Amino acid sequence: MNQTEHEVRATIEDRATGQLHQIASRHLIACDGRKSKVRELLGIESESEDSDQTMMTIHFNANLRPVVGDRVGMLYWVMDPIAAGFIIGYDLDGTQVHISQVDVKQNPVETWTEELCRAKIRGAIGKDDVPFDILSFRPWVFRRQVARTFQEGNIFLAGDAAHSFPPTGGLGLNCGLADVHNLAYKIALVHREIASPAILSTYTSERRNVADSYSKQSVKNGKEIFALLQSLKTAGVEDVAQARKNMRDALADPDQHANVIAGIEGQREHFDNLELHIGYVYGAIKPPPHASHYSPKFVPGARLPHAWVKILNSSVSSEKVGKHNALPREPVDVSYVKELSKKEVESCQWSTLDLCGPDSWTLILGRDQLLPRLSSLENHCDSIGLGLNVWRLGGDFELTKKNVFEDELSNGGGILIRPDQHIIMRVTSHTTGDDMLKELRGHLGV
Repeated sequence: MNQTEHEVRATIEDRATGQLHQIASRHLIACDGRKSKVRELLGIESESEDSDQTMMTIHFNANLRPVVGDRVGMLYWVMDPIAAGFIIGYDLDGTQVHISQVDVKQNPVETWTEELCRAKIRGAIGKDDVPFDILSFRPWVFRRQVARTFQEGNIFLAGDAAHSFPPTGGLGLNCGLADVHNLAYKIALVHREIASPAILSTYTSERRNVADSYSKQSVKNGKEIFALLQSLKTAGVEDVAQARKNMRDALADPDQHANVIAGIEGQREHFDNLELHIGYVYGAIKPPPHASHYSPKFVPGARLPHAWVKILNSSVSSEKVGKHNALPREPVDVSYVKELSKKEVESCQWSTLDLCGPDSWTLILGRDQLLPRLSSLENHCDSIGLGLNVWRLGGDFELTKKNVFEDELSNGGGILIRPDQHIIMRVTSHTTGDDMLKELRGHLGV
């Protein structure tokens, strides 16, 4: 693989056939996993944090519905020392995984067999009459790794090639998707010659801090798991009977029981981490103080908060609604949520996020914002072929219920939003089209 200022040449191998292909492109996005060969060839180092904690993931197939009954969930803790860990029920009728900590002194990973895994799963299920099949088992070390840069010239790292961390929290896939959400529109604008290549230099500066926060939260989640198991006094006890006695004694002791309850509460950030998923702000230096405490933000760099809206136009299935406003052809269907009434289902068809086009910029205005002041911005977007959606509260849409959006858009306020649904600028009653045009051109690097 080599690159010049305007071209990247790569050799791609078809692993099924072994055939090699020579490919030339203007840009290359490497999504080749944690052991990225592209990252290695580029000589990009990573910040890493190793751990001596070895984990084992056992992938198995079983129908667990008779076991869990009406306690339906996605994740089940197993506290019994014979199979301490947790089961992730991807499909309670079939696919599951069991994850546990490995005592490498007692059971080195090279000694694990399918029979050992069967014993572990049998103990985790707790019933001998539930049939199951072991599909695979794989050890892994509890570590995080974040590349020091996500870009070298016209080559970019995304997903696990840029950052990898423990699965505790399930943050890896979402982080990788957000990488390409950030990068795709920028590359598209460069290819269309609407933006300068300088816009691509924002990729690392925006995404790396987010990935770093995700990786550290994943490690923190894992440490909280270990702390909870240790509070039950079962960790490191080889004799199962003794470990079970320790657990019963710990739960019977008021002080130790309080520690266990605190440990359970300490798992909240592991499973309730909306602040990390959509609450981050590009340009923020400090990570969120708590992954579970999400707050909608209307500042530059933040992702546009979600709120349910009603479109004030009967022809929502048409190509356009209002000026340059395109909606998805089908509304959101939340009828599967049985807790919602028919009226509530009908009020949850369109989101503020639906107001944003995937390849255009979006301006959401308050009730009393004056549209004529936008002429310079609109004329410029038209002249360079850049889509601009303009939505006005009270004219094009209404909120289905009063929320923070109403306050943010009051007194002539508004928000200018990038194609990746992140806010680029706050609009006030004094903001002009020229002001927005200046901000837009600055982001495009022109």
